[in-house]
Amino acid sequence: MTRTDDEVALRAALDPLVLALDIGSTATRGGVHDAAGRQVHGLQHKVPHAFTVAPDGTSVIDPEQVTAEVEQVIDAVTGERRLGTRITGVAMDTFAASLIAVDAAGRALTPCLTYADSRSADALKALREQLDEHAVQQRTGTRLHTSYHAPRLRWLAAAQPRVFDGAAHWWSLGEYILARLVGQPLAGTSTVAWTGLLDRRTGHLDAELLAAAGAAPEQFSPAQDGTEPASSAAPSRWRALARAAWFPVITDGFASNVGSGATDATVLAASTATSGALRVLLDGAADPLPFGLWNYRVDARRTLLGGAINDVGRAVSWAQSTLSLSPELAPVLTAPPSDATPLVLPYLTGERAPGWVGGARAIFGGVSAATDADTLFRGIVEGVAMTYARVADELHPAASQVVQVAASGRVSNDQPEWLQVLADVLGRPVTHVTRRRTTQHGTALLALDVLAPDIPRALRTTGATYEPHPGHVEHYAQRRTRFAEVYDALIRG
Repeated sequence: MTRTDDEVALRAALDPLVLALDIGSTATRGGVHDAAGRQVHGLQHKVPHAFTVAPDGTSVIDPEQVTAEVEQVIDAVTGERRLGTRITGVAMDTFAASLIAVDAAGRALTPCLTYADSRSADALKALREQLDEHAVQQRTGTRLHTSYHAPRLRWLAAAQPRVFDGAAHWWSLGEYILARLVGQPLAGTSTVAWTGLLDRRTGHLDAELLAAAGAAPEQFSPAQDGTEPASSAAPSRWRALARAAWFPVITDGFASNVGSGATDATVLAASTATSGALRVLLDGAADPLPFGLWNYRVDARRTLLGGAINDVGRAVSWAQSTLSLSPELAPVLTAPPSDATPLVLPYLTGERAPGWVGGARAIFGGVSAATDADTLFRGIVEGVAMTYARVADELHPAASQVVQVAASGRVSNDQPEWLQVLADVLGRPVTHVTRRRTTQHGTALLALDVLAPDIPRALRTTGATYEPHPGHVEHYAQRRTRFAEVYDALIRG
């Protein structure tokens, strides 16, 4: 195995060490990091998984399965005898907006509902008729949407009343796992914020939404910033964790920003994984808050402003598995833009920001008999970039200090040439953050801010910075106008 600049040998690692766990949409990952934030060579592990989905909008995963995966990861990365008890912190992030009904004994009454579960669509419609959505968003920073708890709880109360009535707690996936491992459902502020129920200014649960959902505040874990981790005892099977403190679980979006170096209002993070997002960390709440975006409270001082995009890596993977693409795609992505490229609205699984049209589906315009697979792929990639640009437009009034876009994630690492397309569409430079597992890295860094605040961190590893080509910027400005017209005509109706 080749060591990278982001890694360090165990013998050279700076104490204290941190174990960071990252539970994403496609896998559970974990790794040991040293006090400089570097991965310790050879002490990483990954267990793949997938959501269970169905045509009715179901998107769930078994919380016991994921708990077992976390145990596998910990077994794998703490088995090294030379570790001793050098690990002094365990930190975890998970995909956001997960929901599990839990009884008084801590047993799961439901599978874990993921952010993509849309079975609460009818309950959402009823909530939008009952509540002032603009007022809700100004308080909580979130729209009314099937990704959040209020419509889901309304749906569960109607669809599974016995489960709803038997729920003593409403936990996220990370809370459930920590309760199983160390007996405490530790919830970071960002985890509670992603329920859509937390006031972004006060840090308290929103009374109107709770009442509309039929839930009580005591059913939710208190939001914790993570500055004082719990000194819970780990199971005896993990001797390497005997001295470790356990941090409240945080969301992957917050961790990803930190891991990519987007830690203040000057850096806009572009996440390019299975799904994607544009996010910027702000001091205080965003004002104004655009209706198309969210603004989550992540600790006592900061909020995260941005918008999520359902189909990024998912759109690329769909094209790779469905179309007969050329083996080498770099020439397709580096070619000059062309009017012959199809105009694609890449909504394979619906739209989140900025339009929040959950039922949206992909549209391919301008496809002719002369359109080959590579040209269609280029159209898909351009459509993804234009979706990012729609979010960027909404961000600008509340985040005007941005001077850099930092792009990280699987798509950027696998196809870095696409970042030129993104730079041309955004009309601003895009820097490639080449570090892999940036989300896990961010989770480790947040723990190290508490455990080792005085030890300098390793520099962020970056690749090329892609400067926009003026001629291409003008081409895409015209394409974006056409994109908006098609969107309004076919999706907005």
